[in-house]
Amino acid sequence: MKKEDSISLQEHIENAKEGKQMSFNYLLDTFWNDVYNFQLKRTQNEYDAEDITIQSFSRAFDKIGTFKEEYTFKTWLIQISKNIHIDLLRKKNASIQSQTTTQVDDRVYKIIDDTPTPEDKLITEQNLAQLLLYIKQLKPNYQQVINLRYFQELSYKEIAESLDEPINNVKVKLLRAKKLLSEIITNPNT
Repeated sequence: MKKEDSISLQEHIENAKEGKQMSFNYLLDTFWNDVYNFQLKRTQNEYDAEDITIQSFSRAFDKIGTFKEEYTFKTWLIQISKNIHIDLLRKKNASIQSQTTTQVDDRVYKIIDDTPTPEDKLITEQNLAQLLLYIKQLKPNYQQVINLRYFQELSYKEIAESLDEPINNVKVKLLRAKKLLSEIITNPNT
């Protein structure tokens, strides 16, 4: 049994509030499909559903300190996701260009990533040719963040500037890309 399996959801939420990366990973892995499938039903578009899901986790991780224990975490995430989708529809209907803030909030840096994960070690140690074949199986937006982070060695801030996206979106996208890449590497024939 993995160490993280013995920790309750509530403990993971508390650990995430303290900025512990393992708990952010756990919450993303545990609730990704719930939020994604909810959005897929609403948008009927895989790309939009994925984009909204990334934004939902980004916003949830940024605001995790405001989560109240009397609510269900999944419901809280779905509500954030629903609000993001409604906002996007309003902007689209009003033909207003969405604006991203250029001011980086220090709270964004609380998601710690200084210890290499197994995926990080694999990326640096794996046979490059085989690894590139695995990476090509990812969707283009995931290929892009993997390339920028591990091959061009850009910081999260530099990636955010390069993609013109909020830094938390980049972090969530990279977490998701690493998880999908890990699954491809572990089960290459599926």
